[in-house]
Amino acid sequence: MAVRTPLYLNSGNLQEMTTTMVDNLIDQIIYQYSLNPSVTLSVVSSGGNLGTITDTRLQAGTHATSATSTPPESGTGEPTVVTVNYDKISSSSATVTPTADTGKTWPIYRTAAGDVQAMNLQDVKDTLLHPAIDLLTSGSTGTQQAGTYHISTSSSVTGSTEVSGSNTPIFLDTGANTSAYQSGSIPETLDQPQTLTSYYLQRVNGNDNAYTTPMFIRNDNDLQVYTTTNFESLVQEWIRYTAASSSDGYAISYNINGTGTNRGSGIIDQRLNGSGNYQTRFVNANDYRAQEFPNGTLTTINTYFLKINKS
Repeated sequence: MAVRTPLYLNSGNLQEMTTTMVDNLIDQIIYQYSLNPSVTLSVVSSGGNLGTITDTRLQAGTHATSATSTPPESGTGEPTVVTVNYDKISSSSATVTPTADTGKTWPIYRTAAGDVQAMNLQDVKDTLLHPAIDLLTSGSTGTQQAGTYHISTSSSVTGSTEVSGSNTPIFLDTGANTSAYQSGSIPETLDQPQTLTSYYLQRVNGNDNAYTTPMFIRNDNDLQVYTTTNFESLVQEWIRYTAASSSDGYAISYNINGTGTNRGSGIIDQRLNGSGNYQTRFVNANDYRAQEFPNGTLTTINTYFLKINKS
């Protein structure tokens, strides 16, 4: 590992950047990634390749009728579980061909012997690119994670953009609407759900920070300050390539409940835990009815996390 200290031009003199200056370069690289992420998540109607997460809820049991007396509870159907699968998140990685290192491509630094030398690609990885990936894949969701994703129970999150563009949830946690089941309406519709919580996919927005532009060696061996356009284009290519295609442990990927760091709210599937609310209805002397409605306390069945992983 070779972390270098880039040089910059200070009143006509070459000077080593401070730690803060280097951190600002890393933040700018993160911002450049946010402008065109190479590992993206999208919201699809179905068939997303991040896998399936499941919502469950209780519905009423089948009703029973009798022409002579009220049907006993043993004669009614028990409440059953309704299962709804969601596979609405897809991941894709871009193919990026970055600028090749010519030996003079990258910023200069001063060697232990006092010579001025261009960083090589490994130096740049250790000094700038890999620290940027470390920040991008952390559990936070601030500007240093710009261009990466998290889950929220709100469709509008300050500092993030809802991914579907139409506030489409990637998961609905639903439960039986117990107030909708009435004994006077037996036979009730079996499945009468209500939405408990909606979950949305968000992408963190970037922040264009101020930074000091480093220097490089020109083809004629003179030193020059990068133009902001050239420097930003160069680092954007390489952070995009690193995130999508790194072969040394710094590629970004996403999954559900696998390896990695949790990103945002856990996606919770809740369900009532009761064994059935037995209700009866007398219509007339020839029509007796009974049915079991969903009841109980909401209990967490599963919790799913969107994970960001560095691999």
